[in-house]
Amino acid sequence: MNANLAILERDVTPEGGDYEIVRRVIEKISLDYRNQPSLEALAAELGETPTSLQKVFTRWAGLSPKTFLQAVTLDHARRLLDSGMPLLETALELGLSGPGRLHDLFVTHEALSPGDYKARGRGLTISYGYHQSPFGMALVMVTERGLAGLAFADAGEEALVFADMRSRWPNAAYAEDISATAPYAARIFNPERWRADEPLRVVFIGTDFQIRVWEALLRIPMGSGRAYSQIAAGIGCPSARAVGAAVGANPVSFVVPCHRALGKSGALTGYHWGLTRKRAMLGWEAAQLQRSV
Repeated sequence: MNANLAILERDVTPEGGDYEIVRRVIEKISLDYRNQPSLEALAAELGETPTSLQKVFTRWAGLSPKTFLQAVTLDHARRLLDSGMPLLETALELGLSGPGRLHDLFVTHEALSPGDYKARGRGLTISYGYHQSPFGMALVMVTERGLAGLAFADAGEEALVFADMRSRWPNAAYAEDISATAPYAARIFNPERWRADEPLRVVFIGTDFQIRVWEALLRIPMGSGRAYSQIAAGIGCPSARAVGAAVGANPVSFVVPCHRALGKSGALTGYHWGLTRKRAMLGWEAAQLQRSV
């Protein structure tokens, strides 16, 4: 059930003057979602402070104004995409700045500064843990800011995979902590927990160019693929080979979908964690889409 329908099916009628505030917020967002009104803009129009509006709406509707806006936007996005509208046109029609914003409703990310990257992890603490996944053993690595690494290991290769990931940030401090990584593993591989109102937080640790490529990967819809040359053209890079190298260096496999990067004419090409695993990921995604139909 989508969020805005959930509101309508619950008894959310507030007492006193709060009802009028909630009604006007829902009406404003439903009619004006293309302009993506901010909490501050909504509060100003209703003559409320952002803090009081947030509290009233959340108390009675069960979710924040921003989350309700995201739900309304996604409802319209699904209908437009189902009608065959291209992703970029859909994003612009919805008032989003570009197709990356559409995916950011599900996965949100930030990047460490170039200086942080050049320090190769110095001053950074990375917690890690091994977890079962649909694609074999997964090594999940997190910082206090969010998910920083996701890798996969065949039986007996756990130590090699950890060494591979650790070599990316050799100066970081590492601590095995299942309690820190388990919540991420539980969400990453469970489509029922891919929620717009609780986006998975990812932190990118790479060069500026690598991060541009990884952001481009996030814009590839589930069930689709893009050739390296298409990805390169999308970020204004003349070299598909350079893009391929950045794709191969992606530290957050699956979540940042480097498995959707394809060779010429849609051919499957090398994957850092094995071509068989890449095929498994694409097949698994196809099955998830089929279940949602």
